[in-house]
Amino acid sequence: MDGTVLIADDDRTIRTVLSQALSRAGCRVHATSSLLTLLRWVNEGKGDLVITDVVMPDGNGLEIIPQIARERSDLPVIVISARNTILTAIQAAEAKAFDYLPKPFDLPELMRKSARALARKTIPGREAAPPAQARTDTLPLVGRSAPMQALYRRIARVMNADIPILIRGESGAGKSLIAKTIHDLSERGPHPFVIVDAAVGADVAALRDRAAQARGGTLLIDEVSDFGPEAQALTVRLLDALPRPAPRVITASRADLRVCLSDGGLRDDLFYRLDGVALSVPALCERVEDIPLLIEHFMALGREEGLRPRRMSDEAVAFARGFRWPGNVRQLAYAVRNLTMTGGDDPVTVAEIGAATGGGAGGAGPGGGGGEGDEMLSATIERHLRRHFGLHGDGELPSPGLYQRILREIERPLIEISLDETGGNQAKCANLLGINRNTLRKKMKELDIRVTRRRKLM
Repeated sequence: MDGTVLIADDDRTIRTVLSQALSRAGCRVHATSSLLTLLRWVNEGKGDLVITDVVMPDGNGLEIIPQIARERSDLPVIVISARNTILTAIQAAEAKAFDYLPKPFDLPELMRKSARALARKTIPGREAAPPAQARTDTLPLVGRSAPMQALYRRIARVMNADIPILIRGESGAGKSLIAKTIHDLSERGPHPFVIVDAAVGADVAALRDRAAQARGGTLLIDEVSDFGPEAQALTVRLLDALPRPAPRVITASRADLRVCLSDGGLRDDLFYRLDGVALSVPALCERVEDIPLLIEHFMALGREEGLRPRRMSDEAVAFARGFRWPGNVRQLAYAVRNLTMTGGDDPVTVAEIGAATGGGAGGAGPGGGGGEGDEMLSATIERHLRRHFGLHGDGELPSPGLYQRILREIERPLIEISLDETGGNQAKCANLLGINRNTLRKKMKELDIRVTRRRKLM
């Protein structure tokens, strides 16, 4: 990717993330929190692409697009906005913005759009550069959900900090990918990214070799809870004698290292050398709204590899959103790849994805029977709501207040069953639900739920 990008956003974290990503992709970047500064740069002839927020302290990003067009008609503008409404998208189109992305945006998608915008630039005696792929494949984080956006912001704060980073998350959630992304976007990006696992950790010569390779770059200690006593001792000595310039150390673990420490499974001197800034990777079931994006991402990767183009049926997507995915993103990626490789030309069905996940045609996840009549909760709710809307005539809608009515229908049985399963113990029930005990009591009062404390029979 080649060119100069002008960024205008009043969020310092977003400016940092975009500046680092575009710089690593080969662009020159100027970033500001002021539209007046942006316009001054444009008037001075700077920039080959503008990326601007809408709501800024000194104006509206959409309203300056015509001004930019009058000064530099060939300068593309990409609009990003937290006002995720169809009206904002329409206004961006009417202002003739090159493209529009709602916040929270998907960083790889924005990089692809930036590459396309810069590819339109023509220089005398030189053809327009094709969209760059070299750096976007090192930005594997796909997701617009709140947990992922929170993770993006935290990554932006720590990626250039010279302190250890500890990444926690379930198996398959993408811990290694996040470590690689931090490395690629940081100032250490040009230097090596080296992984040490349990097998390497038990070999003195291999450890020394990896440490020498990682000089000035990043050393990822992967799944350190799997390291045996000897490997832990060798790793401690390695960390105390890292070659200069020393690599930044990132640790990935599916286990809680503090629990491992208290259980005696982890040396305290190793723990204190690795314990730094903590990043928590959400499980896939905690960000189900990202599943359709991930499916399309993996389908697109398959098409790039020459696999047959397929799409998921709406029912299959609903299944995927409701499935537990114990293997997280890795399991989803394998399932999509298998479906792309082995299926026909028709859309992926519920039966196919059920077989690929081991959930059965009915889509039963963990704890489900897997029988033909089983289905996931989200699919049941969707079917119920469509039937509810269908009961009304053409052009008619249910009475106002539908959102709260549906929530009450779900909340009541959820709380009642949870209380029953915890023997009426409100503290246990609140912990099970993941809510404050006072919140539970308030909900019980609102829903008129009464329960008698009893000992649960096993």
